[in-house]
Amino acid sequence: MKIASINIQNLFHRDKSLNRSSLNKCVTDWTSELDALMLSNAKTERDTERIRELSFLLGFERTEPHTYGILRKRNGGLYLKECSFSQEERATEQNRWRGWIPLRTLPISTEAIRNKARLIAEADPDILLVQEVEDRAALDLFNRMYLPEFGIGPFDQTLVLEGNDDRGMSMGIMTKNGYRVDTVKSYSTEKDWDGGPLFGSDCQEYLIMTPKGKVVHVICAQFSKNDALRRKRQAEQVAAVYEARIDDWQGYIIICGTLNDASYSDSLSPLIRETDLRDISKYPYFNVDIDEGRDASYFRMGAYQKGVNIRQKDYLLLSPKLFSSLTESGLDRRAMWPERRAKWPLYPTVKNREQAASRHPLLWADIKL
Repeated sequence: MKIASINIQNLFHRDKSLNRSSLNKCVTDWTSELDALMLSNAKTERDTERIRELSFLLGFERTEPHTYGILRKRNGGLYLKECSFSQEERATEQNRWRGWIPLRTLPISTEAIRNKARLIAEADPDILLVQEVEDRAALDLFNRMYLPEFGIGPFDQTLVLEGNDDRGMSMGIMTKNGYRVDTVKSYSTEKDWDGGPLFGSDCQEYLIMTPKGKVVHVICAQFSKNDALRRKRQAEQVAAVYEARIDDWQGYIIICGTLNDASYSDSLSPLIRETDLRDISKYPYFNVDIDEGRDASYFRMGAYQKGVNIRQKDYLLLSPKLFSSLTESGLDRRAMWPERRAKWPLYPTVKNREQAASRHPLLWADIKL
């Protein structure tokens, strides 16, 4: 059984709040100021004049004589602009609307989509867990249209459950070669101490039937990125589920996902140090391309291992019974764009950050059940 996990960071469209801004501070400030002025119900003459100035600075004053409207790329985002009328600085009940609508999501480049498919196709797992996908329709389209381009057949089953984050950060699972999802459970309704959802994205639990009738238990989670206390409570919840299942399912349990902290951190200690789960990156024959140049002999705190100097945020953890049956495991980051000085082998099609499949690597494990 080969299982893989990746935070794919969306397939076709990504919420612009999740993208790294490529704008300088002046443009970002102008955009924020213009948005605030446009939302104001009572605009003064001074506000109107400032809107004109900001529209000029941001390039909105240029129009084209089209009948209906056009989409334009401005300051890193797409905008819908009505173009059949002269420029107006305000909208009232007496005249037609003269403005623009900022779109919430931005399209992902075709090169990046194909690199996502290439990465998954080269791993070619029986079971694939994906985090941060838009919806099932997007995953189905990606499965049918892009994966066969790289020499593998599409997955037989695709399943996506929406969690608590409405920015297209759902979780999905794909299976093939006789592996099938039997049952699914979501922990999106679990409450934190403040009454809000414990998992900002989700934690999902799958029972997977193997071709020979064995049952594999998989828990996929995404932990808080910026709140260490919440992240620890999330780790405690997942650890509690693991401990409750370890005797029920013959020890065939896998936990994966973006846990957003280093393995030595206090926030992950309930899961990493207080259970008997084993990290596949600690397997003696863990496969990964080592950094090039000086980084090959370097070990950064929180990295996967010496010469693999990306901070560990993504995990594939196995119960002792599965870890003892591990025949091979690895990490593939050839579709990641290196930041700062770190370097490693890349696909020839990854020539800049926009063409990267994700800012996360793909983790995989081959297990003999």
